Amino acid sequence: MSRRVVRQSKFRHVFGQAGKAEQTYEDIRVSKVTWDSSFCAVNPKFLAIIVEAGGGGAFIVLPLAKTGRVDKNHPTVNGHTAPVLDIDWCPHNDSVIASASEDTTIMVWQIPDYTPVRNITEPIVTLEGHSKRVGILSWHPTARNVLLSAGGDNVIIIWNVGTGEMLLSLDDMHPDVIHSVCWNANGSLLSTTCKDKTLRVIDPRKGQVVANNFEEPMALQEMDTSNGVLLPFYDPDSSIVYLCGKGDSSIRYFEITDEPPFVHYLNTFSSKEPQRGMGFMPKRGLDVSKCEIARFYKLHERKCEPVIMTVPRKSDLFQDDLYPDTPGPEPALEADEWLAGQDADPVLISLRDGYVPPKSRELRVTKRNILDVRPPAGPRRSQSASDTSFSQQQQQQTLEALLEEIKSLRERVQAQEERITALENMLCEFVEDTD
Repeated sequence: MSRRVVRQSKFRHVFGQAGKAEQTYEDIRVSKVTWDSSFCAVNPKFLAIIVEAGGGGAFIVLPLAKTGRVDKNHPTVNGHTAPVLDIDWCPHNDSVIASASEDTTIMVWQIPDYTPVRNITEPIVTLEGHSKRVGILSWHPTARNVLLSAGGDNVIIIWNVGTGEMLLSLDDMHPDVIHSVCWNANGSLLSTTCKDKTLRVIDPRKGQVVANNFEEPMALQEMDTSNGVLLPFYDPDSSIVYLCGKGDSSIRYFEITDEPPFVHYLNTFSSKEPQRGMGFMPKRGLDVSKCEIARFYKLHERKCEPVIMTVPRKSDLFQDDLYPDTPGPEPALEADEWLAGQDADPVLISLRDGYVPPKSRELRVTKRNILDVRPPAGPRRSQSASDTSFSQQQQQQTLEALLEEIKSLRERVQAQEERITALENMLCEFVEDTD
């Protein structure tokens, strides 16, 4: 008589549970734009959700602890002239978020630690290079200020946000619409899917496709007959992949192993209402004291609720096997180093004592001075020495006047910004005192 061998795994009993009523965010007008992104991005400090907006595109940013009913007049982030299609938090600065829009631009924003009293309308930098709508954003996992965007023009652009410059443009690799893009762990390669039903692995710095059209899958898993888009979220610390169907009401999760059959079904979390989108919390934002291994932020039509995945344990001690060291907020490389060919694994941190987000760090954009770039040499015409000398003198005087005016305007703008910030802080203190 044979006996079935049960596969050993500490994740066989992952337990999913929806957050309590007091943990949800109510009265949020989630965007109704037809697009396949998650519409939601979260980190240990903030929750961001793309919302309905008249005459442009907007998203709302809430402090993670500010649960409950959201004031209908709560400030939004709205600088785009068309709907926002995707948002993504910077992994190396919890106060910086990028947004992509139908207006063909990408905007990068600095979110203050205090709740602003008016809409945020001025991005740190606007990135322009796509000719059609931009629907995919992804920050580099290890290099500072490196951001990827993909648009309806079938082009992938990699930017240095710190200078506002385009680093690379991959424009001859996809014959049709790009559906998704992701980096590998150290950011040396990209993986893309396309409407032509081809999966490509790309070395962006060489501008080459290094693998595609894999002939045989390692594993094939029949899901269901739903036509909704699947939003996959992979946790490399636990080797678990979570599949959230957009328009579906369930989250299926599987453990990935190095040995056949490679993919092992664990369980399904089901609820009554379908999800409009889904946010996935980085591992450093989880509550390790409750053996929480994943947390989702599920979007409904008018609210957002957390869905918490835990591995029940009797002990109250830190569970080393559940929480290996995980990527922290410090970058391992600068943008120029990565572009020059360097690779580095993420800088890891321990979650043994929990994670406390650092204070907001300002993202400074240093754009190159356009005056430093010499104009192309034009056709020469004969000029007398005196005419040439007079012309150069006029140009020098005009240039000095322009530089002086720019300097004066910058000083005035900086002074006004400091005054506005001081007044907002005073207002916040006043509101807190009255409460």
